[in-house]
Amino acid sequence: MERLTGGFRPYLLLSLLCLFLYLPGLVSVPPLDRDESRFVQATRQMLETGDFIRIQFQQEMRAKKPVGAYWLQAASVSLFSDKASREIWPYRLPSALSAWAAVLMTFAFGRHLFGRQPALLGAALLASCLILVAEAHQAKSDALLLACAVAAQGALGRFYLGSKGKAVPGMGVALAFWVAIGVSILVKGPVVPAVTLLTILALVIADRQAAWLVGLRPMTGVIVAASIAAPWFVAISQATGGAFVGEAIKGDLLPKLLGAQESHGGWPGTYLALAVVTMWPASLLLWPGLIAAWRERLRPEVRYCFAWVVPAWVMFELVPTKLPHYVLPAFPALCLLMAAAVIGGAPVLLSRGAKVWYGLWSLICLVLAAAVVIAPHQFADGFALMSIPSALAIVGTGLLTAILALRGRMRATAMAVVVTAVTAFQVVFEGVLPQLDMLFVSRAAAELVAMRPHQGAVVVAGYAEPSLVFLLGTDTVLTNGANAAVNLTKGPAALSLVADREEKDFFAAAAANNVRPVVVGMVRGFNYSRGKPVTLTAYAVEGKL
Repeated sequence: MERLTGGFRPYLLLSLLCLFLYLPGLVSVPPLDRDESRFVQATRQMLETGDFIRIQFQQEMRAKKPVGAYWLQAASVSLFSDKASREIWPYRLPSALSAWAAVLMTFAFGRHLFGRQPALLGAALLASCLILVAEAHQAKSDALLLACAVAAQGALGRFYLGSKGKAVPGMGVALAFWVAIGVSILVKGPVVPAVTLLTILALVIADRQAAWLVGLRPMTGVIVAASIAAPWFVAISQATGGAFVGEAIKGDLLPKLLGAQESHGGWPGTYLALAVVTMWPASLLLWPGLIAAWRERLRPEVRYCFAWVVPAWVMFELVPTKLPHYVLPAFPALCLLMAAAVIGGAPVLLSRGAKVWYGLWSLICLVLAAAVVIAPHQFADGFALMSIPSALAIVGTGLLTAILALRGRMRATAMAVVVTAVTAFQVVFEGVLPQLDMLFVSRAAAELVAMRPHQGAVVVAGYAEPSLVFLLGTDTVLTNGANAAVNLTKGPAALSLVADREEKDFFAAAAANNVRPVVVGMVRGFNYSRGKPVTLTAYAVEGKL
């Protein structure tokens, strides 16, 4: 560990780890429904129209998130691709780079908290968490938000420790804090400011003193943050007559705070129950590590991490709408606490209760390995021979990790956790997911449309997933069966895709309009967004184009 943490080596090692974790699948996994595809389609429309203020999904205003992620995606596409391309990886690149930046920053500020060895291990554990690996593969705002959270909370932690006898940071760290706050507002509104405010309140209440906050230069800082975020909010309010901000509050923020939006509900405690999966494989060290950290809670660096985690986690648990990635901004502090327990040789890691937990954790490896074998059979052409060695690799590395933990070799265990992540996620994201053809109905439909000569927009009835709009183009018409039949009155150049649930209305309208549809292709699959099987049939009419 001494050799690994010297000089620039930690940044190089963490960069290589992120490369192994985040690159596989970045190109090969098709656009995912629904959030990712809504993001990338809205970004494409910015590039098509040249309007970088409004956020549109086809003709509808998308008032879910501010503009930050869209701008970064647009810049990536402009640099590495073009607006006509159907490749997804340029849109995902900002998320992957943001996840990488969050990992490096976790080490950079973690070394001021706990030292270089715990910081390196904590950053590696963060990089390996399932939820971060998943977000690094999706063109959304959550990996970007994590990078902002680490930057803001890291700077805040420097000032807090400065009040406890460590070196007091200067104006540059204060500026980094406020820049991170301003950028985070452009990325996802009030999330990071809320986490930061809760951290400050927890520390002020616990310590009964707030003088250390003066170093953040609040008056100047608010101006800096506002100068970053306010111009776009003013511009979008003027462009939409105030409709964007009103819809963002009434149609997105308030419904999440008051109820389970879009059926994504759960009871308080949901995130605690899910942590064993969302933090996997680092979750092996979660509960023993937190117990060890709690026993050291009077140490300033440990107190700071708990002030970061606990109030924010409670806030997310109390919000009725539950999505696994919501608690991601708390993960860096959790991983640093776990790493500090390992490097510090906390006795609780070797306790009987901890060993029971290690045994239970190993069951997840078996479940994941079984999924690697079963998924191709359920959602692809059938049994995949490569799934056997892939499953054995996951089981082997996972069980080795558990065995090392049971034997009390905790540093080796932590390293094995990282190896397990690299092995498992490369298999899943590069080897398994891209091959699950039945789950990617939009990809199959786009391939079918590409083989059928047609003119004009494709009309789709009964299947309205955003990924299909991205793959077919902005002018794709999402409608009902009757309108899909009317589209065929345009002649042989027209093409309609009709889902099975709309076929009755489609044929009734076709008969009423004297249209005789001809089947030119069919796609069967499973719409995971709705949890239902779906069949899309491509119809045209006879004649020459």
